[in-house]
Amino acid sequence: MVNMRKAAIIGCGFVGATTAFSLMHQGLFTELVLIDVDQEKAQGEAMDLSHGRPYVDTAKIYAGSYDDIADCSLIIITAGANQKPNETRLDLVHKNVAILKNIIPEITKRGCEGLLLIVANPVDILTYAAYRLSGFPSNRVFGSGTVLDSARFRYLLSEHLTVDTESIHAFIIGEHGDSELAVWSGANVAGIPIHDFCEFRGHYQHSDAMEAIYKRVKDSAYEIIDRKGATYYGIAMAVGHITESIIRNKSSILPVSSLLTGQYGLSDLYLSIPTIVNRNGAEQVLEISLSDQEHMALKKSAETLQQVIADLDL
Repeated sequence: MVNMRKAAIIGCGFVGATTAFSLMHQGLFTELVLIDVDQEKAQGEAMDLSHGRPYVDTAKIYAGSYDDIADCSLIIITAGANQKPNETRLDLVHKNVAILKNIIPEITKRGCEGLLLIVANPVDILTYAAYRLSGFPSNRVFGSGTVLDSARFRYLLSEHLTVDTESIHAFIIGEHGDSELAVWSGANVAGIPIHDFCEFRGHYQHSDAMEAIYKRVKDSAYEIIDRKGATYYGIAMAVGHITESIIRNKSSILPVSSLLTGQYGLSDLYLSIPTIVNRNGAEQVLEISLSDQEHMALKKSAETLQQVIADLDL
């Protein structure tokens, strides 16, 4: 029996601990289990977070084991090696697939019927690996994808145009990584095509601005890692946003990492694509309109991931 108010976070590093902090403040769960190969670390994080319980709605947070996850509605996997300076997300693949091969069997043997949300990088590859290793239906296994990248995109556009981010509708899709692409053809502000709105605000050098903003989105993680060693606040809030759509059954459209089954002419791989997310997980992948150039870029992004997948023993 799934308890919709209970979740687990596997991996208590920067991302896992910050995600737990974010979820506590949202009050979505009455019970939150922290699991880490370093049990002392998990216990320390649980103790520290628990001392703030008088100020939030989360009733119970504790360090547990895989035996505690059987009735969880959501299992968030952040465990994995951290991305280092000058290292791409794809450079992490073999180390983190090996870690996932230890985690997933522990989940499946408990008969868990909840959702798996993969956050560790490279997220699209690891989500595909989790899907193959778990045997779960594809809607129950999805990744954080480019939800954070899209937030970065909207933030930078809002700074460029001096308008609220909530009025901006724009996606980054494809790999959560160097081959990701911005869907400029569908970007708009309050329904007004992005280039038209830019001109309303006195911006006419569209190509230069597009390239500069896209580059800043794509390089954001590298810049943050160079400066402080890791990224965790942004992704923790992105995971909180995804989680809220699940628990509140909002059916938000989010660019999570989802299994493609013919959409965009692609299949048998996970890519970050706008998807309806609710209590059923990644309920439906959407085939949004793309320009010919964007479609080609998406296929190139898919090829990048397919080459990596072909090298894995799954």
